[in-house]
Parts: sequence; structure tokens; C-alpha cells
Amino acid sequence: MASSSTAASSSAAAAAYPRTPFNLRRRPGLLALLFIFLCFISFQVVIHVPAARSAVSQWLFSGHQSQRERPDSCPGCGNSQDVDNADRTIAYTNQHGQIKLFKVTAREFASSSIWENRWLPRNSQPVATNQEAAEDLLLANGSEAINISSQETLATKSIDPIKLKRQVFRRRRKEHKVQDLLQMDKKVELEMQNAATNSSRNFDNKVRGSYNIWKQEFHHTNTDSTLRLMKDQIIMAKLYATMALSQKERNMYALLMKCIEESQTAIGDALMDSELDSSALERAKAMGRVLSSARDVLYSSNEVSRKLRVMLQSTELNIDAVKKQNSFLVQHAAKTVPMPLHCLHMQLTTDYYFRDGVTKEQFHDAALKEEENKAKLEDRSLYHYAIFSDNVLAASVVVKSTVTNANEPEKHVFHIVTDRLNFAAMKMWFITHPPQLATVHVENIDNFKWLNSSYCSVLRQLESARLKEYYFKAHDPSSLSDGNENLKYRNPKYLSMLNHLRFYMPEIHPKLDKILFLDDDIVVQKDLTPLWVIDLKGMVNGAVETCKESFHRFDTYLNFSHPKISENFDPRACGWAFGMNMFDLKEWRKRNITGIYHYWQDLNEDRKLWKLGTLPPGLITFYNLTYPLNRTWHVLGLGYDPAVDIAEIENAAVVHYNGNYKPWLDLAISKYRTYWSKYVDLDNSHVQQCYASKQ
Repeated sequence: MASSSTAASSSAAAAAYPRTPFNLRRRPGLLALLFIFLCFISFQVVIHVPAARSAVSQWLFSGHQSQRERPDSCPGCGNSQDVDNADRTIAYTNQHGQIKLFKVTAREFASSSIWENRWLPRNSQPVATNQEAAEDLLLANGSEAINISSQETLATKSIDPIKLKRQVFRRRRKEHKVQDLLQMDKKVELEMQNAATNSSRNFDNKVRGSYNIWKQEFHHTNTDSTLRLMKDQIIMAKLYATMALSQKERNMYALLMKCIEESQTAIGDALMDSELDSSALERAKAMGRVLSSARDVLYSSNEVSRKLRVMLQSTELNIDAVKKQNSFLVQHAAKTVPMPLHCLHMQLTTDYYFRDGVTKEQFHDAALKEEENKAKLEDRSLYHYAIFSDNVLAASVVVKSTVTNANEPEKHVFHIVTDRLNFAAMKMWFITHPPQLATVHVENIDNFKWLNSSYCSVLRQLESARLKEYYFKAHDPSSLSDGNENLKYRNPKYLSMLNHLRFYMPEIHPKLDKILFLDDDIVVQKDLTPLWVIDLKGMVNGAVETCKESFHRFDTYLNFSHPKISENFDPRACGWAFGMNMFDLKEWRKRNITGIYHYWQDLNEDRKLWKLGTLPPGLITFYNLTYPLNRTWHVLGLGYDPAVDIAEIENAAVVHYNGNYKPWLDLAISKYRTYWSKYVDLDNSHVQQCYASKQ
């Protein structure tokens, strides 16, 4: 039985393990060779396959962990002391494929290393070996922050999730910009390059360069410190020179006078240090040494103080004299007629009286047109203007600027009144230069028979011997030499009745209801027809107010020490301007404005209520009867104020050259002259001839 069972088992084993052609047990060398081959293959797999290399390393060196498979002793599960003292064996392969080992503690790990908790699910492990891996984890989880508790992870330096999210956002934005630049159209890129090139070509760095503080010429370019020092030295030298002369110090006096002369020569007409003579600094040093010596010899505080007071008083007297002389010269220049303007008047007057064939034809056409337009002179539906002037060129600019800016020039009628001396020139100008479509009617003041001394008080005063003596006799008690009167009120324009015709509007234009008064030193820049539809609220005069805080109020123009003035008017009442005034002639007649004017003019025969002029009696006559217009209608000051806002001038309907610096004079403020000169008819042969002779 035993033998049969043994045989059966042997046959079963033979069936399970069939006989191979090679018997390995009998061939030990072949077995060794096979083992070596398998080891070589395994070694190559470990070297070249990272997953296999990591698995083998973990299996080989897992025995180095202490208290293995215990939840309470794992890193992150026990106390921090155990973790700090835990050793880790790191395995790596070098460039030759050899495995290298070294041990480190938890404290020596990099900030990006993270302990792994074996007792957390594999898919919930926050494994991040470096910052790149952490960013990938944040991108994979969307906007959810990575929250790793101290019991789950331990890192020597944690990464702030918000900061990490911001870094990822920056990286995304940079990638988008790169993609946009890569996908940019070539045409767009070329346009950007051309725009940048043109911008660089058009860039002007001249102004900026002139203010470069590193430039050598920047320093002391516009200073006058040396100039002021030398002038002060000259004053002190003059002081010590008078003291040296009084004390008979001849040598010191001669030396001081020599230094004064040299310093004055070095200064010359200089206004800045850069304009001084090259020897000025040496002169100043030499003067300083001489003044030091003079101080040692001559100085006396009482004497110096007395001399300085005398010099100060003398300087003040000289300044007053220069101011008075300047005022006289300005007034003299303002009231004189420039040679070109006088030439123009003479040429026009000659043409008026000595008419050739062409002139006669022009007169004939003008007479026919005047007959046709006669009805327009009293047509209340049209826009009527009143101009009183003896200046042909100024009146022509007023008419031309008004017509040029008018929307309907055919509806505008100009009533110009001049004196007998200039009537021919004024008439001749508008015959040869009629405004397009508009109507111009020129009158002679001598034709107003109602204007006589018995009716007009101001005319009676202008003809009085006392007033003539005031104007033409320097020894008069009220003359300038005694300093009792302001020189500007001696301008002969105040003797002209043309200046007072504005108070007789109803007498001059009995058929009209409204009229716009314009001075001859204004320029119209916009259409003025809206002024006729302004409701004056029962007032007689529509004007722009000029008061600003304490300026241009009634107490500036009227004598409130007189009881007649102080009892009837408010010294703080706001002043207004003549030059562009809308007069309601219906209300004028109703309130007897001309009678009010005569009443106050008679009271001021001795000039105790106000000085000469038309604005003070105008303020009195239209007191509480003036409607304030918007300031943009009338901008003043171009004849005396160089600081008028240019934006206000550009936006104004009318600009006024009130003051002495009229635009037709050489005194005119140059930056304002162009607003007036662009309306001068430079194509006229007489204008060209007269102004060419000036050159």
C-alpha cells in the first residue's frame, strides 16, 4: 500500500511540474547567472523608474521609524518634542545611479517640506513638497483655501493661503498679457510704433531744459542781489562823503566819490546781476573796503541817523515830483491827437470839400440811399444806436464791429453826432465806406437849435469865464501847482458838449422808444439785439455795475461831506459804467430825467458836489433808476488795467477801453490792441498813407 501511494504521489508531482529540458539543480552556474541577470534588471528599473525607486526606498528604510504603526506616536499625532527629535533617512541617487543615504531631523527640513499623516485618507493628504506644488493644489481646488491644522501637518514655515492666491492671480494675469501680446495684430503693433515715434518727435523739451537746475546758467540768472548791494553801498558812500566833507577829510571824500563814480559806471542801466559789467564784483569789494575805512574814521550814530532822514525826505520829494510829471505827461499824451489820426481827418475833409468825379458820384449815391433810409431813422421796430464822437477812426470801428457781429445787419441804424470841426471828415468816411446793409446817419451838433445856454445849464457853465480860468490859467488858486485838483479832470474832453449829449436822448430822438448808447472807445464782439428784449422793470437805464467790495461805489465819485449829497444818497450804493447803456426813452420822458440832471448840474456850479465829468451826474440822475445787466455784456478796464482776465474779454459782448490808454494811441496796452485794430479798414488809401508816413 505504501509503495502504491508513493508511486501515485510521484506521478501527480510529475504531472504538476513537468520535466524541463534543463535541470537547474544539476546546473548551479546557470542558476547564479540567472540571479545576476534579474538583479541587473531590477537595478535598472529602480534607477530609471521614479515610482519604483520611491517604493523600494520606502520599503528598504521603513524600519528606521520608531514606534511604528502606533497612532499616538506618529508625526503630527504626538507632542511636538517627539517630532523635533525625529530622524529621517533620505535616499537619493547620484548622476552615476548610485544610491546615497543621509539622516536629517525635522528642524532641518526646508520650509516647503510637509509631514504626511498616515491616518488620513490618501486623497485628502495636503501634500505639497514646494511652492509650485502648493500652487497646483490651489488651482485644483478653485477658490477654497488650504487649511492644515497643527495636528495634521507640521512645517517650519507655513504658506499664507491669501498670499498664495494673490501670487497665482498675478501669474495668471501675466500669462494673459503674454497671450494678448502674442496674438496682437501686426497692423495694430505698427500703428502703436508710429504713434510713439510721432510723439517723441513732437515733444518739445526746450522750456523744460531752460529750468534744469543742473545747468550752469541756472544759478544767479535772474537775481539782483549784487546789484542791490552796490546800490546800497552807493547810498552809504554818499552819506559818508557828506560827513567827510563836513569834517574836512579831503582824502576820504575824494576816495569815496571815486568809488561812487566807478560803481555807478559798473551798474549802468542794469536791472539784473547778469547785466552788470564784468568788473562790478571787484568794484563792490573795493567799495566795501573803503566803506569799512570810512566807518572807522567817520562813524557817529546820531550823525548817520540825521543824514539818512534828510536823504529819505529828499527822495520822497523827488518821487512826488516824478509822479506828478508822469501824470501830466500821460494826460497830455491822452488828450493830444496822434499825427496819423490828424492826417486822416485832414485828408477826408479835403475830399469832402474838393470833390472830383468819383467823389461826386459817391455823393450822389449816398444822397439817394439817405433818402431811401429816411424812414428807418424813426422806425421803432429797428435797433437804434447813439454814438457821440469827434474821432472818425474810433467811430468807424464801433459801427463795423457791431455790423460784423449782427445777425440781421439790415435792421441796425446808427445815429452819429459830431462837432462842426469833424463833421466833414465823419460824413466823408461813411459816404466812401458805407456799412453793409446797415444805416448810418451823421449829424452836426450845431444843428440842434434847442441846445443853448438858456436851456442847457452845463453849456452855460462850460462857457463861463471861471471855468476857462480853471483850465487855462496855471496861477489860478485851484490850479495844479497848489495840488487842489486832480489833473485828469483838466482833460479838454470835459469842455466838449459831445460828452454831455447822453443826457438829452429824448430831445435828439423824439420818435424813438429805446436806444442803445455806445462810447467811441468800445468794440462789439457779439450780436447786441437781445438787449432790446430785456425787461428793465420800469427802470430808465440798463447798465453793468462796476462795484467790487469797497471800489467804485458812490463815495468814490461824490463829495459826501456836502449835506446835499449825504442827505439824498447812500455812500455804499453800487456804481455802474457809461459806455454801453440801454435807455428806455418812454420812462425817461415820464420821469423827466433831463430835468433831474439840470437840477443837480445847477447845484454843482462851483464843483463842490463832484468833480468834472459825466459819470458822477449820471450816478445822481439815474439813482434808483438803473437796472443791472449781466457783466458779460460789458467788460471794462482795457484802457488802464493790464490785468483784465483774457477769458472775460473773449466772452464779453462789448469791451471798453476806458482810461488814458486808448487803442489808437501809442500808449495803448499792446495785448489789448488787437481786439480793436482788427476792425480798422486798412485797405483805405488814406489810412495806409497816413500810417505809412508815421513809419
